[in-house]
This record gives sequence, structure tokens and C-alpha cells, in this order.
Amino acid sequence: MKRAHLIISGRVQGVFYRAAVRDAAREFDVTGFVRNCADGTVEVVAEGDDEEVKRFAEACFINDGTRMAASMEKDFSDIEKREYSDFSITY
Repeated sequence: MKRAHLIISGRVQGVFYRAAVRDAAREFDVTGFVRNCADGTVEVVAEGDDEEVKRFAEACFINDGTRMAASMEKDFSDIEKREYSDFSITY
């Protein structure tokens, strides 16, 4: 099992970025949360199978013209079990 902690910057607030990340989490079967930060970045914590977490992290680097992730800090760690039972948008 793996946990990813991501900080995404760019045009990621006010453009439904968090909803897109939640949808990706469902697609890759990861649990955790996504939230806006006061500094304009978005924080994501995701847990799941190693490959799914890595693929999910890459999917979070969205650049579709509306939502634009300009940069992403990634930190991966091994975990024994999931802390979160679902994936949520946190306010």
C-alpha cells in the first residue's frame, strides 16, 4: 500500500479542479481527500495500491485548458493499511 501527498499549484482553484481529482480517485480506486489551501494551491492525500496511487498522481496533473496544474510536489510513502475509507472534497 502507498500514500501520496501532493501539492498542486497553477490554475487549480475556482475551476472544478477538486471535482476532477475526486473523479480520478474513483477511477483509480484510491481513498483520501482533496482541499484548497489558503495560498492558492491544492493539497491531495491519496492511499491505495502502489501502481494505482502513482497513476492517480499523474492524472492529477490536469492541463485541459480550463484547469491547469503548473507544478506538483509529490511525496510517496509506504503504509500498512488505509487511513481513509473513501475519497472526499474537504473544505
